Amino acid sequence: MAGHEPGQRLRPPVRAARQHGGRRLRPLLAQGRAAGGGIRRAVDRVRSVRAASDRERRVAERGDGPAFDEVAEAVEGRLEREWVRRCLRRLTDLQRQAVTLAYYDGYTYREVAGRPSVPPGTVKTRMRDGLLRLRDCLGAATGDAT
Repeated sequence: MAGHEPGQRLRPPVRAARQHGGRRLRPLLAQGRAAGGGIRRAVDRVRSVRAASDRERRVAERGDGPAFDEVAEAVEGRLEREWVRRCLRRLTDLQRQAVTLAYYDGYTYREVAGRPSVPPGTVKTRMRDGLLRLRDCLGAATGDAT
């Protein structure tokens, strides 16, 4: 009980009633129930959130399977890779070659220009046009307005 120390006697209900202006204890309890409805709901909510948090912690400590987020991220990654592949297929051969060499093979635009012996400005233009088309295609695939 709040304010109760070991070895201290609890106040009998008569004294408690006197300490509340001489009103009887039973009406005080009834008022507490009426006013305490919101408090009880708040306490129930706190207990519910704490229990959910404890459940999640226990599941995470067990580690007996991938978390939901890992599964969702894996699925999302597969979908994104498929969208990129589809959009790459829509580029011209020259744009696809320039973008693939630069972004998948790790070449600089000068190294890309040296492979098929094309001026660097032409490679930059192909890459820019290819990336713009990829952006538009991926924006349409994912529903993003660009």
